[in-house]
Amino acid sequence: MAEGNNRIVLFAALGANLGIAVAKFVAAGFTGSSAMLTEGFHSVVDSTNQLLLLYGERASNKPADDIHPLGYGRELYFWSFVVAILIFATGAGLSIYEGIIHVLHPSPIEDATVAYVVLGISFVLEGGSWLTAMREFRVTQGEHGWWKAVRRSKDPATFIVLFEDSAAMFGLVVAAVGIFLTHFTGNPVWDGTASIVIGVALAIVAFMLARESKGLLIGERADPKLVEAIRNAFATRPEVSGVQEVVTIHTAPRKVFVAASVDFVDDVQVGHIERLIADTEASLRAAYPEITSVYIKPKAG
Repeated sequence: MAEGNNRIVLFAALGANLGIAVAKFVAAGFTGSSAMLTEGFHSVVDSTNQLLLLYGERASNKPADDIHPLGYGRELYFWSFVVAILIFATGAGLSIYEGIIHVLHPSPIEDATVAYVVLGISFVLEGGSWLTAMREFRVTQGEHGWWKAVRRSKDPATFIVLFEDSAAMFGLVVAAVGIFLTHFTGNPVWDGTASIVIGVALAIVAFMLARESKGLLIGERADPKLVEAIRNAFATRPEVSGVQEVVTIHTAPRKVFVAASVDFVDDVQVGHIERLIADTEASLRAAYPEITSVYIKPKAG
């Protein structure tokens, strides 16, 4: 997925969440609803997350230097991990805390109509952001299932927004149910319970995002098809007797480092080996622009 499309997804989510956060806090002030206040915190956290991901996108594009010879691509993965921690510590933590307080010390909802209107508008805005993220995610999904595509993705920006928006829409439905039950039964405990449910859902999302971001931060290999293409590019040369090992690692969503151990036929001259490596590297880069660095260890076959 192109970087520009990533930014479209992030800006769409940021704009929606900022507007929604203001509306939810206003509604919480009018109604005294715990679920609405929780949803306001949720939107603030989501807005902060989009800002961090935008910063990570920008920072990851800094050119390589002496200190970071492979570039700064993994900075995006670092900020993605920070986002997961924020969702857990701030979003889930505040939601569960606020819910428990309102269950222990319930207070009635004063005007449910305002809450319903804000929740409805928020659902439409979140839905628009979710559709934008889903449309961009499907570009890279291919024939894989939704969850498998997330596991294979090396670009956290889009699937984080997708997870966040899905959790947000679930939270809006839960908040609406909690407010309705509180208003219908006259028991404000339902409102606090809705906050706890929202918090638990956010904690689950945070755990899933943290696990995916951790794998990217540690370092994941490239797509197996790319690995096989690299192996075949050398193995099909008559001067090559075998390819022992191909190591790939994503240094950024669209940047792959490649190292390979290649066995050459004994009577091949060094100069010819150098030209073969250079030609093969050039053809690989032309076919797969994400390959940024190629290191070959030649061995006598």
